[in-house]
Amino acid sequence: MGAGGRMMKRIVCLVFAWGVLVLGVLQLKGPSQAASDRQSLILVHRRLSDSNQADRDPSRNQQLLDLEPFVDKSATGRSEPLLLEEIQQRLPSLPIAYWNKNKNKNMCKNETCAKYPSIFELEFNNVYWQTLRTSNGTFHFYGAYYDVRKLSKIGPAVRILGMIDRIEPTVKTYCQFWFDNRKEPVFVRVMEYKYIWYKKWGNYKQGIFQPYLIACQIPQPYHKLVPASVSVVEKVCDTATNSLRVIYNRPKKKKGFAVCVKGLDFLHDDLSVRLVEWIELLGILGADKVFFYELQVHPNISKVLNFYKERNRVDVTPLTLPGGQPNIPGFQHLYLVKKVNHKRQNELIPYNDCLYKNLYTYEYIALLDIDEVIMPLQYANWKELMDAVLVKALALKNETRASYNVRNVYFLDDLLHDHGWFKDIPKYMHMLQHVYRSKNFTKPNQYVKCFHNPERALTLHNHFPLACLSSGCTSYAIQTTDAQLQHYRADCVRTLKKTCTQFRQNSVVDTAIWKHKDALISRVTDTLDKLGFFASHNEIT
Repeated sequence: MGAGGRMMKRIVCLVFAWGVLVLGVLQLKGPSQAASDRQSLILVHRRLSDSNQADRDPSRNQQLLDLEPFVDKSATGRSEPLLLEEIQQRLPSLPIAYWNKNKNKNMCKNETCAKYPSIFELEFNNVYWQTLRTSNGTFHFYGAYYDVRKLSKIGPAVRILGMIDRIEPTVKTYCQFWFDNRKEPVFVRVMEYKYIWYKKWGNYKQGIFQPYLIACQIPQPYHKLVPASVSVVEKVCDTATNSLRVIYNRPKKKKGFAVCVKGLDFLHDDLSVRLVEWIELLGILGADKVFFYELQVHPNISKVLNFYKERNRVDVTPLTLPGGQPNIPGFQHLYLVKKVNHKRQNELIPYNDCLYKNLYTYEYIALLDIDEVIMPLQYANWKELMDAVLVKALALKNETRASYNVRNVYFLDDLLHDHGWFKDIPKYMHMLQHVYRSKNFTKPNQYVKCFHNPERALTLHNHFPLACLSSGCTSYAIQTTDAQLQHYRADCVRTLKKTCTQFRQNSVVDTAIWKHKDALISRVTDTLDKLGFFASHNEIT
């Protein structure tokens, strides 16, 4: 036996003796501590045994040396085109393809005026916003959109959505339009700052970021061209600190219905199962796609959204709050709960972004929360409903409306608890289980939701359009015998808390949703199973 072998033998003997001693001490300790110590001792022996085995078995030692940890190398050396594509997906408002195509060209009016900005020189704010600082206020831009709707009196234009820390801004600004195959910008003075809010609602103060839709007309010689990007500057010749891709989505044929959902703020609330039921019900009713905006959500909600995104049934856009507003998880939620008017003003950005991204893609756009459903009562789906509603609306007045509103009725959680569960419906089907509602609807034009006509709506609020093209924001009230907005809540909204008792004390059973019961249970259960929300059969038994 060599010197190394004798040394190893001595070490093993010493460890064995030490182990016997430790076992004796363990008898004097408590059961939990003893168990922990035994586990540590077992690990030590295993390591020594492995080491000793490797020493005696050179081939095993070589196997250990040949082991290679798994490291994800799929993105190593990623090509620049793939990187640019990934950036475009993450920042849809950035004209990165146009910049990449022209980055080595002399893109400017002249050497001292209006150079095309490099994407590395732009001023970003909270990831998704781009900034313009002026002599009288700061602008944070979220998106830019090409508007060639027939009813628009200003003709072809680009509308820019953002927030400005001024009320009734007076600073003069200009749009710099950049077109494909042109090295020089086209200058146009900003035509309008359209306020997406009513001052009577509050927060009408200088210094608070306010939602605006900015309009720039496209000059007549360029009416048939879509700008590749637009920048807003205070002086015509400024090199811009912002550059927005002009979005223009126009398929050959429109689809029927899109649903837009404001920024999801459910960091700790796991509403994943209820979200599956809601998405599946909307699909049954005729929603072609649901557009979500995401602030902070629970991991299970992310799992659900990713599942539907892969199947092209939803679109998910990450969202932040601009300026100095908080974006730290948790703190942001607290801010939105406590600062209600700030919350409402921020919500107008995703709502209007969703409208303008889909101006030419859908016949109707509905803004819904995930606890609301527009339920047709005499019809199987939204298309059948709207076909009938249009006939009634045109008979009343021969014009298309900017929106078609549906009255709100509460399906409060505790109305079910007074009657018990329905045994033939899974308990996780929240809407199918909750078929007791308040007898009374909320008042006409209060808390309604609409099918909006994107050919007519200029700016949208949660409940109604705020500004419209052509003959104003006309809205047709859909009869409560044709459809209702089923609102599933634990309690009435804050402004109705004092009268909520009246809604609770007068309740009726309303099983309109049950006509979709079998299809809904089947779809939801299948989706939850695919997502792994159910325990395995072995675990159940």
